[in-house]
Amino acid sequence: MEADGQRGGILYRWVFFGFSVLLACAEQCSAQIKYSVPEEVKVGSVVGNVARDLGLDISSLKDRRARVVSGNQDAQFEVNENNGVLYVRKNIDREEICESISPCLINLKIVAEKPMEIHYVAVEIMDVNDNSPSFQDGEKTLEIFESTPAG
Repeated sequence: MEADGQRGGILYRWVFFGFSVLLACAEQCSAQIKYSVPEEVKVGSVVGNVARDLGLDISSLKDRRARVVSGNQDAQFEVNENNGVLYVRKNIDREEICESISPCLINLKIVAEKPMEIHYVAVEIMDVNDNSPSFQDGEKTLEIFESTPAG
């Protein structure tokens, strides 16, 4: 009988641990909405209308102080409190942000107060071929004999 109680306690701990891990990674694991924007897009460009896409009342955004919350002091995006539009705040260089990681995702938290709501938004930075390849030799001559097997 005592062994069943210990097993139940261990099971409870594992369930609690799993649930805690799930909550901790909720921000990283999922986003409510996802947008795509090409790198090097002009500052002020519209990414999407978060108020409409999240079902928020546009008339109350200013009173609720809707904003992007980021741990980074130099945030790339901002929400317009008057119309709910998410727009580019500063120049985005994909290679600088994500280096060789693909897809390049920036996870944002959109916060609105009174009542407090937190919405998760992912913005994928699309690569623009701004680094053309360069070759040392302009031309390369190859000789292939007729007797060479295919492949």
